[in-house]
Amino acid sequence: MKRTSICILFLLTLIMIRSVTAEEQSFQSVEVADPFLEMHTGPGGGYPVFNIVERGEMIKIIMRRTSWFKIINKGGKQGWVSHGQMSLTLTPEGERIEFKKTTQAEFVKRNWELGVTGGEFGNATAVTLSGAYLFNKAFSAELGVSQAIGDVSSSWLFNVGLVMQPFPELRVSPFIHFGTGIIDVSPKSTLIQPVDRNNQFANIGIGIRAYLTKRFIVKLEYADYIVFSADIDNDTNEDVKEWKAGFSVFF
Repeated sequence: MKRTSICILFLLTLIMIRSVTAEEQSFQSVEVADPFLEMHTGPGGGYPVFNIVERGEMIKIIMRRTSWFKIINKGGKQGWVSHGQMSLTLTPEGERIEFKKTTQAEFVKRNWELGVTGGEFGNATAVTLSGAYLFNKAFSAELGVSQAIGDVSSSWLFNVGLVMQPFPELRVSPFIHFGTGIIDVSPKSTLIQPVDRNNQFANIGIGIRAYLTKRFIVKLEYADYIVFSADIDNDTNEDVKEWKAGFSVFF
């Protein structure tokens, strides 16, 4: 089951990376204004140049992947061109093309985040998918869904909380998380019929996040959960520690 959680985390990571880095979009044709464009076999300077597009030729942009553009020339050849060279192309009307680049300023002004993390909840392997809306630079509301799979039981956690980031302008900054939610615990089969538990919890966490590049943020968080007892004959609450690490993308 732990391998299943790892596979889920890996698949979610691939989906999020593709959604951010692909940025597939159709553009109108543009004209080469530089003496030539170098077409690479892949989206990176390490890929070999296999074709040259000369000044005055029209090309069509098929898609963008971070700072590289996949194009097709009039001869039907497809290849990748760097942002630096594409910024020198012209529209059919003769105007310079401007391609948006994600900067740290956009990170500070972001409105939405979507993240995936992995770690441990108690003694169980946990995977969390979360989404956040930023009211302003320093405060955001966050929703999260987690699955924790251990040797004795598996759990689903549904969490809602507030995140405070006291130094939002910094590339690397701490944050504090306050939340509450519901945990649904399903014990694994034993000789005695297991009983599912559904309890409310409250949690507080501290962490650090770092803006990497493009739209990626790396996060590391430690949290303390108080799981409230639902048994009227037993008012002892349960204390659970959690740590997790992962990344998020912003929009």
